[in-house]
This record gives sequence, structure tokens and C-alpha cells, in this order.
Amino acid sequence: MDKEEMALAIKRIAKEISERNKGMKDLVLIGIMNRGLPIAQRIAKILGDVPVGSLDVSLHRDDLMKKGSGIEIKKSDIPFSIDNKTVVLVDDVISAGRTVRAALDGLNDYGRPSKIQLVALVDRDQRELPVHPDYTGKSVATTISEEVIVNVAEIDGVDKVVIK
Repeated sequence: MDKEEMALAIKRIAKEISERNKGMKDLVLIGIMNRGLPIAQRIAKILGDVPVGSLDVSLHRDDLMKKGSGIEIKKSDIPFSIDNKTVVLVDDVISAGRTVRAALDGLNDYGRPSKIQLVALVDRDQRELPVHPDYTGKSVATTISEEVIVNVAEIDGVDKVVIK
């Protein structure tokens, strides 16, 4: 995926979110850190006046003990209530589904949404948990040994998706 393909995918995702939710009433976007946040911000820019927050799922991961002390904890920033809102979680890649599970646990610290929807810019379809995105930019068939790397200009200086 190059810059133009990413932009088109994000625009299509924003349109689908608007259509499925019949507008933006009670809709909030929460980007899963790191690269889910700039994608959420881009979607919000297309949608208009939609609040955007960020969620660090590090402490909610089920592989925390395996990763050890190498985890860098960032500060989540959800400066609005998610109670009775439609929360759209946004991530760059979904594979096993474990990051999404951690994000669902993390959201419990902030309230009780009426509905949660999931955006994944890239879906690897390597699920270990029964989690499926509601909105996908691109589905790719990968082997377990391949890696999907999403670069976003806000963090990496360039927009692209590469499979290694």
C-alpha cells in the first residue's frame, strides 16, 4: 500500500463509519497507540467534529510477562466520557486479535460504551481470538512468519504498508 492507497482506504473507512452509524451522534474514535492514533485522527478529520482519544494497551496485554521490562508505557488520553457512546477503536494491523482484547479491557477503565466497533487498516487474518474488524482498509494473506509493517507520516515520515 502506498500513500495514495492508504488515503483512499481511510476515506472509504470514514464513509462506511458515517453510513453505518447514521451520522456522528454519540460517536467517538479511540486510536490504539501507536499507529492507530494518527489513523483515527485522519478518519476524524474526514468525518468532521468527532472526538479522538488514544489508548495504550501495554498493561492490559496477556503477554506482558513474556515481554518483560522492555515495554514502554505511554499515557492514554481519553478526555471525554465514553459512557453510552459508540466507540470506534482504530488500529493499524489486526492479526491474532490480542491487542484488540487488551484494548477492550483498557476501555473498561474509562466507562461503558453503548457499542464498540473496530477499524483495522490492514487485516492479516491470523486470528487466535474471535475478533473481527467492522471496517478494514485492506485484507492481506500472510504466513505466520511474515510481518506487516505500517508506516504513517506522523510517526515514520512516510505512509506505506510493507510485508516482509
